[in-house]
Amino acid sequence: MIVRMSCISAFLFCCAAMLVSQPHEPSGRSVWTGLGQRGGKVSISEMMKGARILAGTCANVGAGESVLIVADAPMMPIAEAVAAAVRERQAEPVIALMPTRTVDAEEPPRTIAAAMKSADVIFSAVSVSITHTRATKEAVAAGARAIALTAFTQEMMVSGGIEADFPSIRIACKAMGARLARASSARITTRQGTDLSFQLQGRRVNVMPGVVERGELSPVPNAEVNVSPVEGSANGVLVVDASIPYLGIGLLRQPIRFTVRNGFITGIEGGDPGQAGTLRAAWERQADSNVYNIAEMGIGMNPKCRFVGAMLEDEGVLGSIHIGTGTNITLGGHIQARSHYDLIMKSPTLYLDGETVIEDGQLKM
Repeated sequence: MIVRMSCISAFLFCCAAMLVSQPHEPSGRSVWTGLGQRGGKVSISEMMKGARILAGTCANVGAGESVLIVADAPMMPIAEAVAAAVRERQAEPVIALMPTRTVDAEEPPRTIAAAMKSADVIFSAVSVSITHTRATKEAVAAGARAIALTAFTQEMMVSGGIEADFPSIRIACKAMGARLARASSARITTRQGTDLSFQLQGRRVNVMPGVVERGELSPVPNAEVNVSPVEGSANGVLVVDASIPYLGIGLLRQPIRFTVRNGFITGIEGGDPGQAGTLRAAWERQADSNVYNIAEMGIGMNPKCRFVGAMLEDEGVLGSIHIGTGTNITLGGHIQARSHYDLIMKSPTLYLDGETVIEDGQLKM
């Protein structure tokens, strides 16, 4: 086995909280999609289409590399398909099964965090995100190529954003990243009423095109370019009309209006009472003022993504913008919070230093 023995030892002595398993070959059996919006069945052999793209195009897994697939129980069909594709490339995958996290951005168990720092490639096939955690930040800093597959549905392995031309998207993402890196200020408006401004001086720009090299992280198929606004600089109004793909909210039935003052959300109005109430209640339960931090502006860059209520499809929709809240430590910021949620807008207009870069959802570059 190519995976470092220190990782294996840590896993084998872990108690019932987690499990390490060698993946089985895909059987072609049908499995319920579970997390998908449309329902139906997808066979594991069908899912191998996406799994081969993930292992090949996106992560470029090489023979002999150590590949860690972090999973929770609802995501095991995804993990098994990815593992089979990794084995086809003459690498040896290990699946680490952990309890589903209670909230997005909660750290994984210590044994898994240690293994992440030793892996060449990491796939996080989890239903609750570990992307915005210190474990992920440290693993990427150690050189891992990390692919985030949070709440990835079995249907997403077959069609949608996974069918994109990721090498071409990488070129477009780099161009958008270069423009963001030159900007000192940003303003977002929408026809729904968004008018939000913030500062970007000195902030790191994160280019996440769905293809990773050493020391890089990207969600897939959510190709995006993002930046963390200067803490305390965001002010205005944010009207979210597309999706909040967390907490079971998904596609929005009515727009939700957020008031932002000095970098934090200070008010929530409107929206479907159930959906807005779910978000409000989650933040209140977390009892952490930092969950209201304006943590991120992300720009969707995948022309094959569409709004379906799944995080990694919705956030990748070309020309969409999402505002991340809470933790920003993996994005170049300095705030650690108990959660990270993204609030997605359709057809935004983005001004960088007064120049129109996106107009009504259309890239102008």
